Amino acid sequence: MNLQQLFQYFNFKASTDELSMPVLGLALNISQVQQGFVFFAIKGSSHDGHLFIPDAIKKGAIAIVCSETKQIPQDYSGLVLQVQDVRGICSMLASRFLQFPSQKMKMIGVTGTNGKTSVAYLTEYFMNCAGFPTAVMGTIDHHLGNKIWETNLTTPDPISLQHRLHDFQKSGAAATVMEVSSHALDQKRVEGVDYDVAIFTNLSRDHLDYHKTMKNYHLAKQRLFTDLMWKSQKTRTRVIVNSDDFYGRSLKVSDRTAIWTYGKKDCDFEMSIKDFSWEGTQFLLKTPMGEYDVETPLLGIHNVYNTVAALAAVGSFQVDLEPVIKKAMEFKGIPGRLQKVPISKRQVYVDYAHTPDALEKVLMLVKQTKDKIQKDSKIWCVFGCGGDRDPGKRPMMARIAEKYCDHVVVTSDNPRTENPEEIISQIEKGFSKNNHKKISDRQEAIYYSLENSNENDVIIIAGKGHENYQIIGDTQHPFSDYDVVLQGVPR
Repeated sequence: MNLQQLFQYFNFKASTDELSMPVLGLALNISQVQQGFVFFAIKGSSHDGHLFIPDAIKKGAIAIVCSETKQIPQDYSGLVLQVQDVRGICSMLASRFLQFPSQKMKMIGVTGTNGKTSVAYLTEYFMNCAGFPTAVMGTIDHHLGNKIWETNLTTPDPISLQHRLHDFQKSGAAATVMEVSSHALDQKRVEGVDYDVAIFTNLSRDHLDYHKTMKNYHLAKQRLFTDLMWKSQKTRTRVIVNSDDFYGRSLKVSDRTAIWTYGKKDCDFEMSIKDFSWEGTQFLLKTPMGEYDVETPLLGIHNVYNTVAALAAVGSFQVDLEPVIKKAMEFKGIPGRLQKVPISKRQVYVDYAHTPDALEKVLMLVKQTKDKIQKDSKIWCVFGCGGDRDPGKRPMMARIAEKYCDHVVVTSDNPRTENPEEIISQIEKGFSKNNHKKISDRQEAIYYSLENSNENDVIIIAGKGHENYQIIGDTQHPFSDYDVVLQGVPR
Protein backbone atom coordinates (compact mmCIF):
# COMPACT_ATOMS: atom_id res chain seq x y z
CA MET A 1 0.00 0.00 0.00
CA ASN A 2 1.30 3.47 -0.90
CA LEU A 3 0.56 6.88 0.57
CA GLN A 4 -2.03 7.64 -2.10
CA GLN A 5 -4.01 4.52 -1.19
CA LEU A 6 -3.72 5.03 2.55
CA PHE A 7 -4.76 8.70 2.50
CA GLN A 8 -7.17 8.51 -0.42
CA TYR A 9 -9.99 10.37 1.34
CA PHE A 10 -7.87 13.34 2.45
CA ASN A 11 -6.90 16.41 0.48
CA PHE A 12 -3.38 17.85 0.63
CA LYS A 13 -0.72 18.99 -1.77
CA ALA A 14 1.82 16.37 -2.74
CA SER A 15 3.74 15.27 -5.80
CA THR A 16 3.03 12.03 -7.65
CA ASP A 17 6.38 10.67 -6.51
CA GLU A 18 5.55 11.33 -2.87
CA LEU A 19 2.14 9.71 -3.11
CA SER A 20 3.57 6.58 -4.74
CA MET A 21 5.93 5.91 -1.83
CA PRO A 22 5.15 2.54 -0.17
CA VAL A 23 3.98 2.62 3.44
CA LEU A 24 5.93 0.04 5.43
CA GLY A 25 4.22 0.54 8.77
CA LEU A 26 2.32 2.77 11.18
CA ALA A 27 3.50 3.92 14.61
CA LEU A 28 2.19 5.77 17.65
CA ASN A 29 5.35 5.23 19.67
CA ILE A 30 8.60 6.85 18.59
CA SER A 31 10.51 3.67 19.45
CA GLN A 32 8.55 1.81 16.75
CA VAL A 33 9.20 4.25 13.90
CA GLN A 34 11.29 2.95 11.01
CA GLN A 35 12.09 4.06 7.49
CA GLY A 36 8.88 4.21 5.43
CA PHE A 37 6.53 4.51 8.44
CA VAL A 38 3.67 6.92 9.12
CA PHE A 39 3.90 8.53 12.57
CA PHE A 40 0.79 9.57 14.48
CA ALA A 41 1.46 12.33 17.04
CA ILE A 42 -1.08 12.03 19.85
CA LYS A 43 -1.40 14.28 22.88
CA GLY A 44 -1.81 12.02 25.89
CA SER A 45 -2.28 12.73 29.58
CA SER A 46 1.42 12.29 30.35
CA HIS A 47 3.18 12.54 26.97
CA ASP A 48 2.75 14.69 23.88
CA GLY A 49 3.62 12.81 20.71
CA HIS A 50 4.15 16.09 18.87
CA LEU A 51 7.44 16.54 20.74
CA PHE A 52 8.77 13.40 19.03
CA ILE A 53 7.95 14.49 15.47
CA PRO A 54 11.55 15.62 14.69
CA ASP A 55 12.86 12.26 15.94
CA ALA A 56 10.29 10.39 13.85
CA ILE A 57 11.40 12.26 10.76
CA LYS A 58 15.06 11.49 11.48
CA LYS A 59 14.15 7.82 11.74
CA GLY A 60 12.57 7.86 8.28
CA ALA A 61 8.87 8.72 8.73
CA ILE A 62 7.42 9.50 5.30
CA ALA A 63 4.22 11.03 6.67
CA ILE A 64 3.13 12.72 9.89
CA VAL A 65 -0.45 12.84 11.18
CA CYS A 66 -0.82 15.50 13.88
CA SER A 67 -3.15 18.10 15.38
CA GLU A 68 -0.57 20.91 15.35
CA THR A 69 2.39 21.51 13.07
CA LYS A 70 4.84 23.67 15.02
CA GLN A 71 7.21 20.71 15.52
CA ILE A 72 7.41 19.98 11.77
CA PRO A 73 10.80 21.10 10.40
CA GLN A 74 10.48 23.57 7.52
CA ASP A 75 12.62 21.42 5.25
CA TYR A 76 10.53 18.27 5.80
CA SER A 77 9.48 16.94 2.40
CA GLY A 78 7.16 14.18 3.56
CA LEU A 79 3.39 14.37 3.87
CA VAL A 80 1.80 16.21 6.76
CA LEU A 81 -1.85 15.63 7.59
CA GLN A 82 -3.20 18.02 10.21
CA VAL A 83 -6.45 16.82 11.75
CA GLN A 84 -8.31 17.55 14.96
CA ASP A 85 -8.94 13.91 15.86
CA VAL A 86 -5.61 12.10 15.47
CA ARG A 87 -6.77 9.14 17.57
CA GLY A 88 -9.83 8.44 15.46
CA ILE A 89 -7.95 8.87 12.18
CA CYS A 90 -5.20 6.53 13.41
CA SER A 91 -7.73 3.80 14.18
CA MET A 92 -9.41 4.06 10.78
CA LEU A 93 -6.13 4.24 8.82
CA ALA A 94 -4.76 1.26 10.73
CA SER A 95 -7.80 -0.74 9.62
CA ARG A 96 -7.32 0.36 6.01
CA PHE A 97 -3.58 -0.39 6.10
CA LEU A 98 -4.33 -3.97 7.14
CA GLN A 99 -7.12 -4.42 4.60
CA PHE A 100 -10.07 -4.06 7.02
CA PRO A 101 -9.68 -7.31 9.00
CA SER A 102 -12.84 -6.75 11.07
CA GLN A 103 -14.93 -6.76 7.89
CA LYS A 104 -13.73 -10.28 7.12
CA MET A 105 -14.93 -11.81 10.40
CA LYS A 106 -17.99 -11.78 12.59
CA MET A 107 -17.21 -9.14 15.24
CA ILE A 108 -18.69 -9.09 18.74
CA GLY A 109 -17.84 -6.31 21.19
CA VAL A 110 -18.55 -6.65 24.92
CA THR A 111 -18.53 -3.71 27.31
CA GLY A 112 -19.67 -3.03 30.86
CA THR A 113 -18.14 -2.78 34.32
CA ASN A 114 -18.38 -6.45 35.24
CA GLY A 115 -18.73 -9.61 33.20
CA LYS A 116 -16.82 -8.62 30.06
CA THR A 117 -14.28 -11.42 30.30
CA SER A 118 -16.87 -14.04 31.27
CA VAL A 119 -19.19 -13.05 28.42
CA ALA A 120 -16.26 -13.06 25.99
CA TYR A 121 -15.16 -16.58 26.99
CA LEU A 122 -18.72 -17.90 26.97
CA THR A 123 -19.38 -16.36 23.56
CA GLU A 124 -16.16 -17.87 22.24
CA TYR A 125 -17.22 -21.29 23.54
CA PHE A 126 -20.76 -21.14 22.14
CA MET A 127 -19.58 -19.76 18.78
CA ASN A 128 -17.07 -22.60 18.52
CA CYS A 129 -19.89 -25.05 19.34
CA ALA A 130 -21.87 -23.48 16.48
CA GLY A 131 -19.00 -24.09 14.05
CA PHE A 132 -17.32 -20.66 13.98
CA PRO A 133 -13.64 -20.74 15.02
CA THR A 134 -13.58 -17.74 17.36
CA ALA A 135 -10.74 -15.60 18.70
CA VAL A 136 -10.79 -13.61 21.94
CA MET A 137 -9.20 -10.23 22.60
CA GLY A 138 -9.43 -9.31 26.25
CA THR A 139 -8.08 -8.79 29.73
CA ILE A 140 -6.49 -12.20 30.24
CA ASP A 141 -4.87 -12.61 26.81
CA HIS A 142 -5.53 -12.69 23.09
CA HIS A 143 -6.07 -16.19 21.80
CA LEU A 144 -7.44 -18.37 19.04
CA GLY A 145 -7.76 -21.99 20.10
CA ASN A 146 -4.45 -22.95 21.70
CA LYS A 147 -2.52 -20.06 20.16
CA ILE A 148 -1.97 -17.25 22.66
CA TRP A 149 -0.75 -13.70 22.30
CA GLU A 150 0.00 -11.90 25.58
CA THR A 151 -1.37 -8.42 26.20
CA ASN A 152 -1.10 -5.68 28.83
CA LEU A 153 -4.35 -3.88 28.01
CA THR A 154 -7.96 -5.05 27.82
CA THR A 155 -8.24 -3.18 24.51
CA PRO A 156 -4.86 -2.33 22.92
CA ASP A 157 -3.88 0.78 20.97
CA PRO A 158 -5.54 1.06 17.53
CA ILE A 159 -2.52 -0.04 15.53
CA SER A 160 -1.81 -3.07 17.72
CA LEU A 161 -5.52 -3.88 17.74
CA GLN A 162 -5.79 -3.97 13.95
CA HIS A 163 -2.61 -6.04 13.69
CA ARG A 164 -4.10 -8.53 16.13
CA LEU A 165 -7.37 -8.74 14.21
CA HIS A 166 -5.29 -9.32 11.08
CA ASP A 167 -3.40 -12.09 12.93
CA PHE A 168 -6.67 -13.68 14.00
CA GLN A 169 -8.14 -13.59 10.52
CA LYS A 170 -5.00 -14.98 8.88
CA SER A 171 -4.86 -17.73 11.53
CA GLY A 172 -8.32 -18.97 10.58
CA ALA A 173 -10.73 -17.09 12.85
CA ALA A 174 -14.25 -16.80 11.48
CA ALA A 175 -15.23 -14.56 14.39
CA THR A 176 -13.66 -12.43 17.10
CA VAL A 177 -15.16 -11.47 20.43
CA MET A 178 -13.42 -8.60 22.15
CA GLU A 179 -13.70 -6.81 25.45
CA VAL A 180 -14.11 -3.10 24.81
CA SER A 181 -12.97 -0.96 27.73
CA SER A 182 -14.28 2.50 28.55
CA HIS A 183 -10.75 3.85 28.16
CA ALA A 184 -10.55 2.41 24.65
CA LEU A 185 -13.90 3.96 23.71
CA ASP A 186 -12.97 7.34 25.17
CA GLN A 187 -9.57 7.26 23.46
CA LYS A 188 -11.06 6.07 20.15
CA ARG A 189 -8.93 2.95 19.87
CA VAL A 190 -11.78 0.98 18.26
CA GLU A 191 -12.98 3.50 15.65
CA GLY A 192 -11.73 1.24 12.87
CA VAL A 193 -13.62 -1.87 14.02
CA ASP A 194 -16.82 -2.89 12.22
CA TYR A 195 -18.99 -4.71 14.74
CA ASP A 196 -21.85 -7.09 14.02
CA VAL A 197 -22.93 -7.33 17.66
CA ALA A 198 -22.36 -5.16 20.73
CA ILE A 199 -23.18 -6.35 24.27
CA PHE A 200 -23.81 -4.18 27.33
CA THR A 201 -23.46 -6.14 30.60
CA ASN A 202 -23.92 -3.55 33.37
CA LEU A 203 -22.44 -0.38 34.81
CA SER A 204 -21.31 0.32 38.36
CA ARG A 205 -18.60 2.33 40.06
CA ASP A 206 -15.17 1.85 38.51
CA HIS A 207 -12.46 3.87 36.77
CA LEU A 208 -13.58 7.18 38.31
CA ASP A 209 -9.91 8.06 38.72
CA TYR A 210 -10.03 8.44 34.91
CA HIS A 211 -13.63 9.37 34.04
CA LYS A 212 -14.25 11.47 37.20
CA THR A 213 -18.03 10.99 37.13
CA MET A 214 -20.45 8.13 36.49
CA LYS A 215 -22.03 10.22 33.73
CA ASN A 216 -18.73 10.45 31.85
CA TYR A 217 -18.15 6.73 32.41
CA HIS A 218 -21.61 5.92 31.04
CA LEU A 219 -21.18 8.19 28.02
CA ALA A 220 -17.87 6.53 27.17
CA LYS A 221 -19.49 3.09 27.21
CA GLN A 222 -22.46 4.34 25.20
CA ARG A 223 -20.23 5.28 22.24
CA LEU A 224 -20.05 1.60 21.29
CA PHE A 225 -23.82 1.48 20.83
CA THR A 226 -24.31 4.85 19.13
CA ASP A 227 -21.29 6.08 17.15
CA LEU A 228 -19.59 2.77 16.42
CA MET A 229 -22.68 0.75 15.59
CA TRP A 230 -23.85 3.57 13.35
CA LYS A 231 -20.48 3.60 11.52
CA SER A 232 -20.25 -0.19 11.18
CA GLN A 233 -20.03 -1.43 7.61
CA LYS A 234 -21.80 -4.67 8.52
CA THR A 235 -25.22 -5.00 6.87
CA ARG A 236 -26.99 -6.55 9.89
CA THR A 237 -26.05 -5.25 13.32
CA ARG A 238 -27.52 -5.98 16.72
CA VAL A 239 -27.16 -4.64 20.25
CA ILE A 240 -27.73 -6.91 23.26
CA VAL A 241 -28.53 -5.04 26.47
CA ASN A 242 -29.03 -6.06 30.10
CA SER A 243 -32.39 -4.40 30.73
CA ASP A 244 -32.25 -5.22 34.46
CA ASP A 245 -29.40 -2.74 34.78
CA PHE A 246 -30.30 0.93 35.36
CA TYR A 247 -27.77 2.16 32.82
CA GLY A 248 -28.78 -0.56 30.39
CA ARG A 249 -32.37 0.69 30.44
CA SER A 250 -31.21 4.23 29.68
CA LEU A 251 -28.69 3.23 27.00
CA LYS A 252 -29.00 5.04 23.67
CA VAL A 253 -28.59 2.91 20.56
CA SER A 254 -28.05 3.75 16.88
CA ASP A 255 -31.37 3.74 15.02
CA ARG A 256 -29.92 1.48 12.30
CA THR A 257 -29.25 -1.30 14.80
CA ALA A 258 -31.64 -4.00 16.05
CA ILE A 259 -31.94 -4.51 19.82
CA TRP A 260 -32.37 -7.56 22.00
CA THR A 261 -32.73 -7.19 25.77
CA TYR A 262 -32.03 -9.79 28.42
CA GLY A 263 -32.96 -10.10 32.08
CA LYS A 264 -35.45 -11.61 34.50
CA LYS A 265 -38.69 -10.35 32.95
CA ASP A 266 -40.25 -8.22 30.19
CA CYS A 267 -37.33 -8.75 27.82
CA ASP A 268 -36.38 -10.74 24.71
CA PHE A 269 -34.18 -13.25 26.55
CA GLU A 270 -35.92 -13.98 29.85
CA MET A 271 -34.30 -16.20 32.48
CA SER A 272 -35.44 -17.80 35.72
CA ILE A 273 -33.29 -19.95 37.99
CA LYS A 274 -34.64 -23.43 38.77
CA ASP A 275 -31.87 -24.79 41.02
CA PHE A 276 -28.24 -24.24 42.03
CA SER A 277 -25.43 -25.93 43.97
CA TRP A 278 -21.62 -25.89 44.15
CA GLU A 279 -21.72 -27.97 40.94
CA GLY A 280 -23.58 -25.38 38.85
CA THR A 281 -26.86 -23.70 38.00
CA GLN A 282 -30.01 -24.74 36.14
CA PHE A 283 -32.31 -22.14 34.63
CA LEU A 284 -35.15 -21.69 32.15
CA LEU A 285 -34.50 -19.41 29.19
CA LYS A 286 -37.27 -17.94 27.05
CA THR A 287 -36.08 -16.43 23.74
CA PRO A 288 -37.51 -15.22 20.43
CA MET A 289 -36.44 -18.63 19.06
CA GLY A 290 -38.08 -20.76 21.76
CA GLU A 291 -37.75 -21.96 25.37
CA TYR A 292 -34.76 -23.92 26.66
CA ASP A 293 -33.66 -25.63 29.86
CA VAL A 294 -30.06 -24.61 30.45
CA GLU A 295 -27.51 -26.26 32.74
CA THR A 296 -24.18 -24.53 33.35
CA PRO A 297 -21.26 -25.42 35.63
CA LEU A 298 -20.98 -21.73 36.54
CA LEU A 299 -22.27 -20.44 39.87
CA GLY A 300 -24.58 -17.54 40.53
CA ILE A 301 -27.13 -15.24 38.97
CA HIS A 302 -24.40 -12.99 37.54
CA ASN A 303 -23.11 -15.94 35.51
CA VAL A 304 -26.64 -16.68 34.34
CA TYR A 305 -26.71 -13.12 32.97
CA ASN A 306 -23.32 -13.70 31.34
CA THR A 307 -24.43 -16.99 29.80
CA VAL A 308 -27.65 -15.49 28.43
CA ALA A 309 -25.78 -12.53 26.90
CA ALA A 310 -23.42 -14.95 25.14
CA LEU A 311 -26.26 -17.13 23.85
CA ALA A 312 -28.04 -14.03 22.52
CA ALA A 313 -24.85 -13.04 20.70
CA VAL A 314 -24.66 -16.47 19.04
CA GLY A 315 -28.37 -16.31 18.21
CA SER A 316 -27.75 -13.04 16.38
CA PHE A 317 -26.08 -15.06 13.63
CA GLN A 318 -29.20 -17.19 12.98
CA VAL A 319 -27.70 -20.16 14.82
CA ASP A 320 -29.91 -22.97 16.14
CA LEU A 321 -29.44 -22.55 19.89
CA GLU A 322 -30.65 -25.98 21.00
CA PRO A 323 -27.50 -28.01 20.13
CA VAL A 324 -25.33 -25.18 21.48
CA ILE A 325 -27.20 -25.10 24.81
CA LYS A 326 -26.84 -28.87 25.17
CA LYS A 327 -23.08 -28.33 25.40
CA ALA A 328 -23.28 -25.57 28.03
CA MET A 329 -22.48 -27.95 30.89
CA GLU A 330 -19.16 -28.84 29.22
CA PHE A 331 -17.85 -25.26 29.51
CA LYS A 332 -14.54 -25.31 31.40
CA GLY A 333 -14.87 -21.94 33.12
CA ILE A 334 -12.92 -18.69 33.01
CA PRO A 335 -9.48 -18.15 34.57
CA GLY A 336 -9.80 -16.08 37.73
CA ARG A 337 -13.59 -15.77 37.59
CA LEU A 338 -14.90 -17.64 40.62
CA GLN A 339 -12.26 -20.20 39.72
CA LYS A 340 -12.20 -23.14 42.12
CA VAL A 341 -8.76 -24.16 43.34
CA PRO A 342 -8.59 -27.98 43.25
CA ILE A 343 -7.74 -28.73 46.86
CA SER A 344 -9.46 -31.16 49.22
CA LYS A 345 -11.46 -30.34 52.35
CA ARG A 346 -12.09 -26.67 51.48
CA GLN A 347 -14.05 -24.60 49.00
CA VAL A 348 -11.49 -22.02 47.82
CA TYR A 349 -12.23 -19.68 44.93
CA VAL A 350 -10.11 -17.06 43.22
CA ASP A 351 -12.07 -14.19 41.71
CA TYR A 352 -11.21 -10.97 39.87
CA ALA A 353 -13.88 -8.96 41.73
CA HIS A 354 -12.22 -5.58 42.29
CA THR A 355 -15.26 -3.29 42.28
CA PRO A 356 -17.96 -2.97 44.96
CA ASP A 357 -20.64 -4.35 42.64
CA ALA A 358 -18.59 -7.36 41.56
CA LEU A 359 -17.54 -8.20 45.11
CA GLU A 360 -21.12 -7.99 46.36
CA LYS A 361 -22.41 -10.26 43.61
CA VAL A 362 -19.77 -12.89 44.31
CA LEU A 363 -20.17 -12.83 48.09
CA MET A 364 -23.97 -12.80 47.88
CA LEU A 365 -23.85 -15.87 45.64
CA VAL A 366 -21.48 -17.69 47.98
CA LYS A 367 -23.66 -16.92 50.99
CA GLN A 368 -26.82 -18.09 49.22
CA THR A 369 -25.18 -21.34 48.13
CA LYS A 370 -23.57 -21.94 51.51
CA ASP A 371 -26.84 -21.30 53.37
CA LYS A 372 -28.62 -23.81 51.13
CA ILE A 373 -26.03 -26.57 51.35
CA GLN A 374 -23.98 -26.23 54.55
CA LYS A 375 -25.33 -23.59 56.91
CA ASP A 376 -22.83 -24.24 59.66
CA SER A 377 -19.80 -23.36 57.51
CA LYS A 378 -18.20 -19.91 57.53
CA ILE A 379 -17.30 -17.52 54.70
CA TRP A 380 -13.84 -15.99 54.52
CA CYS A 381 -12.86 -13.15 52.21
CA VAL A 382 -9.31 -12.03 51.47
CA PHE A 383 -9.16 -8.78 49.51
CA GLY A 384 -7.43 -5.45 49.02
CA CYS A 385 -7.74 -2.49 46.65
CA GLY A 386 -5.44 -1.37 43.84
CA GLY A 387 -3.21 1.65 44.28
CA ASP A 388 -3.36 4.71 42.01
CA ARG A 389 -7.02 3.96 41.40
CA ASP A 390 -10.35 5.36 42.63
CA PRO A 391 -9.99 5.58 46.45
CA GLY A 392 -13.72 6.14 46.96
CA LYS A 393 -14.55 2.47 46.49
CA ARG A 394 -12.18 1.25 49.22
CA PRO A 395 -14.48 1.69 52.27
CA MET A 396 -17.44 0.55 50.16
CA MET A 397 -15.77 -2.82 49.60
CA ALA A 398 -15.10 -3.17 53.33
CA ARG A 399 -18.80 -2.69 54.10
CA ILE A 400 -19.73 -5.33 51.53
CA ALA A 401 -17.19 -7.87 52.81
CA GLU A 402 -18.36 -7.32 56.38
CA LYS A 403 -22.02 -7.75 55.36
CA TYR A 404 -21.62 -11.19 53.76
CA CYS A 405 -18.61 -12.74 55.45
CA ASP A 406 -17.84 -14.25 58.83
CA HIS A 407 -14.10 -13.54 58.53
CA VAL A 408 -12.44 -10.77 56.50
CA VAL A 409 -8.70 -10.48 55.89
CA VAL A 410 -7.65 -7.13 54.42
CA THR A 411 -4.42 -7.17 52.46
CA SER A 412 -2.58 -5.61 49.50
CA ASP A 413 -3.77 -5.90 45.92
CA ASN A 414 -1.56 -4.10 43.40
CA PRO A 415 -0.40 -1.12 45.52
CA ARG A 416 1.53 0.39 42.63
CA THR A 417 3.04 3.69 43.79
CA GLU A 418 0.83 4.07 46.87
CA ASN A 419 1.74 2.99 50.39
CA PRO A 420 -0.03 -0.37 50.99
CA GLU A 421 -0.65 0.50 54.62
CA GLU A 422 -2.41 3.72 53.63
CA ILE A 423 -4.65 1.85 51.18
CA ILE A 424 -5.56 -0.64 53.89
CA SER A 425 -6.25 2.22 56.30
CA GLN A 426 -8.72 3.71 53.82
CA ILE A 427 -10.41 0.31 53.38
CA GLU A 428 -10.73 -0.08 57.15
CA LYS A 429 -12.80 3.10 57.42
CA GLY A 430 -15.68 1.11 55.92
CA PHE A 431 -15.88 -1.47 58.72
CA SER A 432 -18.47 -0.86 61.43
CA LYS A 433 -17.00 -3.50 63.74
CA ASN A 434 -13.43 -4.42 64.53
CA ASN A 435 -13.83 -8.03 63.41
CA HIS A 436 -11.36 -8.14 60.51
CA LYS A 437 -7.71 -9.10 60.27
CA LYS A 438 -5.12 -6.87 58.62
CA ILE A 439 -2.16 -8.58 56.93
CA SER A 440 -0.48 -6.39 54.30
CA ASP A 441 1.59 -9.23 52.78
CA ARG A 442 -0.85 -10.89 50.36
CA GLN A 443 0.78 -14.31 50.50
CA GLU A 444 0.70 -14.32 54.30
CA ALA A 445 -2.94 -13.17 54.24
CA ILE A 446 -3.89 -16.13 52.03
CA TYR A 447 -1.92 -18.55 54.23
CA TYR A 448 -3.68 -17.14 57.31
CA SER A 449 -7.12 -17.83 55.85
CA LEU A 450 -6.14 -21.39 54.92
CA GLU A 451 -4.59 -22.17 58.28
CA ASN A 452 -7.36 -20.68 60.40
CA SER A 453 -10.43 -21.79 58.47
CA ASN A 454 -12.26 -25.04 59.10
CA GLU A 455 -12.65 -27.84 56.58
CA ASN A 456 -16.20 -26.91 55.55
CA ASP A 457 -15.53 -23.18 55.24
CA VAL A 458 -15.59 -21.24 51.97
CA ILE A 459 -12.72 -18.89 51.13
CA ILE A 460 -12.97 -16.18 48.48
CA ILE A 461 -9.69 -14.55 47.43
CA ALA A 462 -10.80 -11.45 45.54
CA GLY A 463 -9.31 -8.70 43.44
CA LYS A 464 -6.61 -10.20 41.23
CA GLY A 465 -8.19 -13.29 39.69
CA HIS A 466 -6.18 -14.46 36.70
CA GLU A 467 -3.29 -12.06 37.28
CA ASN A 468 0.09 -13.76 37.69
CA TYR A 469 1.85 -10.68 39.05
CA GLN A 470 1.67 -8.06 41.77
CA ILE A 471 2.56 -4.46 40.94
CA ILE A 472 4.62 -2.82 43.69
CA GLY A 473 5.94 0.60 42.76
CA ASP A 474 6.52 0.44 39.02
CA THR A 475 7.63 -3.19 39.04
CA GLN A 476 5.66 -6.36 38.34
CA HIS A 477 6.57 -9.20 40.69
CA PRO A 478 5.51 -12.80 39.94
CA PHE A 479 2.43 -13.59 42.04
CA SER A 480 -0.61 -15.80 41.53
CA ASP A 481 -3.41 -16.16 44.10
CA TYR A 482 -4.21 -19.57 42.59
CA ASP A 483 -0.64 -20.85 42.94
CA VAL A 484 -0.25 -19.43 46.45
CA VAL A 485 -3.32 -21.39 47.56
CA LEU A 486 -1.88 -24.61 46.14
CA GLN A 487 1.44 -23.97 47.88
CA GLY A 488 -0.14 -23.02 51.21
CA VAL A 489 -2.73 -25.78 51.69
CA PRO A 490 -2.69 -26.93 55.32
CA ARG A 491 -1.30 -30.43 55.69
